[in-house]
Amino acid sequence: MTERTARAPILKFQCCSPDLVGGGTSLDQVANHTRGSLTFAAKKGCKERGESMRQIMQELSTGITAMHDVPAPGVPGGGLLIATRRSLISPGTERMLVDFGRAGWVDKARQQPERVRQAWEKIRTDGLLATVDAVRSKLDQPLPLGYCNVGTVAGIGTGVSGFSMGDRVVSNGPHAEFIAVPGNLCVRVPEQVSDEEAVFTVLGAVALQGVRLAEPTLGECFAVTGLGLIGLIAVQLLRANGCRVIGIDPDPAKTQIARGFGAEVVEVARGEDPLATAESFSRGRGVDGVLITAATKSSEPISQAARMCRKRGRIVLVGVTGLKLNRADFYEKELIFQVSCSYGPGRYDPSYEQRGHDYPLGFVRWTEQRNFEAVLDMMAAGRLDVKPLITHRFRIDDAAAAYDLLATGSEPYLGILLEFPAHDSNSVPVRILELEGGTARASAAAAPAVAFIGAGNYAGRVLIPAFAASRVRLSGIASSGGVTAAHYGRKYGFARASTDADALITSDEADIVAVATRHDSHAKFVLRALQAGKHVFVEKPLAISAEEIDAIYEIWASIPNGRRPNVMVGFNRRFAPHVVRMKELLGSVREPKSIVVTVNAGAIPGLHWTQDPGVGGGRIIGEGCHFVDLVRFLVGYPIVDARVQALGGDVHPVSDDKVAITLAFGDGSWGTIHYLANGHRAFPKERVEVFCAGRILQLENFRRLRGYGWPGFSRMTLWRQDKGQKACVKAFVEAVRTGGASPIPFDEIMEVARVTVALGEAARA
Repeated sequence: MTERTARAPILKFQCCSPDLVGGGTSLDQVANHTRGSLTFAAKKGCKERGESMRQIMQELSTGITAMHDVPAPGVPGGGLLIATRRSLISPGTERMLVDFGRAGWVDKARQQPERVRQAWEKIRTDGLLATVDAVRSKLDQPLPLGYCNVGTVAGIGTGVSGFSMGDRVVSNGPHAEFIAVPGNLCVRVPEQVSDEEAVFTVLGAVALQGVRLAEPTLGECFAVTGLGLIGLIAVQLLRANGCRVIGIDPDPAKTQIARGFGAEVVEVARGEDPLATAESFSRGRGVDGVLITAATKSSEPISQAARMCRKRGRIVLVGVTGLKLNRADFYEKELIFQVSCSYGPGRYDPSYEQRGHDYPLGFVRWTEQRNFEAVLDMMAAGRLDVKPLITHRFRIDDAAAAYDLLATGSEPYLGILLEFPAHDSNSVPVRILELEGGTARASAAAAPAVAFIGAGNYAGRVLIPAFAASRVRLSGIASSGGVTAAHYGRKYGFARASTDADALITSDEADIVAVATRHDSHAKFVLRALQAGKHVFVEKPLAISAEEIDAIYEIWASIPNGRRPNVMVGFNRRFAPHVVRMKELLGSVREPKSIVVTVNAGAIPGLHWTQDPGVGGGRIIGEGCHFVDLVRFLVGYPIVDARVQALGGDVHPVSDDKVAITLAFGDGSWGTIHYLANGHRAFPKERVEVFCAGRILQLENFRRLRGYGWPGFSRMTLWRQDKGQKACVKAFVEAVRTGGASPIPFDEIMEVARVTVALGEAARA
C-alpha cells in the first residue's frame, strides 16, 4: 500500500478580510435556487393558509395506518407535480410494513436481527440511553405508503421535457393527493389505457424486470411460483414471449385467474405435487426457468425451483423468500440464480432517479422508465390484461377500511384501488399548513421565534428538541415533501408546517432561521436568511465550496456593523461538558499543545449523498469540520497551516474518508485528526487526547474524561453521552435574546470553513 500527500493552501490569520473574498462569485448564482413553474395560493373558503392535502402514512411504532394532513409539495426541479387520480395498494410490500408496525418490540427485533446487532454495538460505545433515543426516533417517524400512482401533471419543473400540463402520467409516487416525482420516474399514459389499468404499471415493471433477467425464448417452459399481482402479470408477460407457463400457488382463486391467462396450474390446495406436475409439464426435461414472486420466510420456493429446473436452468427471485440454499441442488445442474432489483436499471441510483441522468439507450436498453413504457404499451395493445386483478375499490376517505382488509384478510383480495377526488385545475394545493396548538403566538412575546428549514432525523431527534428546550417560539418548519415537517411540527408545537422554505425565511414572524437540510443547500439558505435580516443557525457545514463561503462573507460584511445578525454553525462538540472542562484545564497552560483526535467514522456507501462532492461535499467537508473546529477551540489560536494525507495509491484508490489531517497553529501548537472509515463500529467513535506540560487529557466518546498529571483532576464521567448539542443551541438562543455576540466568533466560523473546504478538495485531488 502506498500513501499520497496532498497539501491544503496555507491559511493566514485574516481569513475574513475583504481581500480574501472572491470577486468573481455572483450572489445570485449562489443564493438563487431554481424554482418550479407553479405558484401556489390558498384554496377558497379554507383557513388562513388554505386546506391541506391528505396522505396515507404508517406509524412504525404503533402500527396505525392513518390519513395525515400535510402541506403539498412544490414543483421539483427536474420533476413533475402530479395530482393523483388513482393509486394501487401493493399487497406484498405494504402488508409487510403494516405487519411490522403492528408487531410488538420483541417481534420487531426478531424481524430485523441485523438492526439488533447494531443496537448492541451502539450501546457498548454510546451508552444505553443514547441508543434508546436513536431507536425511538427511527420508529417515531411516519412512513409514507404506496408506490403505484396515476394522475395528471399539475406542475412541470425546470429541465423536464416531454410532458405538458394536464397529461395523464404514471409514477412511483405514494398514496397522496399531490406528489412530486423526478422526471425519470414518470411516463405518459396512452389514451387506450384507463386509469384503473395504468395504476398497475409499476408492479408490471417489477414483473417485467424479472422476466427480462430470466431471458425467455420462444417455446421455452417456465414456472411462476406465487400468483399474487406480480406473479399473475409475470404469467402474461411470459406468455407474450411465446413461453408455456405453469403457475403455482396454494390459493385456488389465484390459480383460476392464471388459468384464464393461458397458464397450466398446480392445484396445491388439492394436494397436487408441484415437482411432479412440472416434470410432466416440461416433458420430462425440467423447466427452463422459474420466476419466484412469492413472499415468505421459507426457503422452500428456492429449493423447489432448483429441483424442477433443467440443467443450466434460470431462477430469478422477484419476491421475498428465505435464502438458505442447498449447494447440491444448484451444483449438479449448474443453475443460474439471480435476484431482480425492483423495476429495472436506474433503481436506487441517485444520478438517474434524482438528478435525471438517463442511461444511454445503446448501452442500457431497458431502464425503469422504459420498462414503465413497455408495460403501458402491452396494456394498450391488449397483450396485458389487469382488469381481472381488481378486487376492491375504496375512496381515499375510506382508506382505513382498505388497510384493515389488507391487515386482517377478512376476505380474499388482489388489486385494491384507492380513488382520489378530481382535481380542480383552477385551484392549487397549499404549501403552508396551520397547525393547531402551535406555540408561536402562545409563548412570551420577548422569546425569539425560530423557523426550521429541514426536518430530517437529526433535526427531529436533536436540534428541534434543543431549540424547544431553549424557550423559543416555534414559528414554522419546512421540508421538501411536507411529511416530516407536519410530523415534527405537530410533535413539538410549531405554528405551521410548510414545503415553502422561502415563505418561512422571509416571514416577519421568524427571528431565527435554523438550517438542517442537505449540505449543498446550506449556503443558499444562509444567504437568504442574511438577506432577510435573520439570525442563522446552520447545522454543519456552513458551505461546501470556497465560492459559497465567499458569498456568505460578502453579504455579511455588507451589513452595517451594528445590525449584523448572528451566524452560528452547529459545532456542538466545543460545548460538550467534557470539552468545556478540558478548555478550563488547558487555560492554565502557556506552552504549545499536541492534540490527537481519532474518529472511527464508519463506512458509508459511495452512492450515499454525503459522499457526493456536489451534494454532501464529501465526508471531510461534511463531518470533518467538527473536529477541525474542536481542535481550533482547544488550542485557542488561528490555524496557520493545514495538510491532509489520504489513504490509497497505486494499488488501492485514494479515499477521502480515510485521511490524516495535520493543523499548525499560531502559538506553535499542532493537532492531528485521524478520520477513518475503515475501522470496526464496536470501537469508540471519537477519542481526543491532549499532551502538554507533562500532562495528558484523554476524552473517550464524550462519556469519560481522564486526566494524567493534572493537580486536583483525575476523571469526569457522565451517565450518558453528551456531545453538547443542547448547550450549543442554548448559547446561541441566549445571544439572540440578549443581543449578544454569537457564541462562536464569525471569524472562527469562516476560518474553519475555509480550512475544511481546502482539506476536502486537497484530499480528492
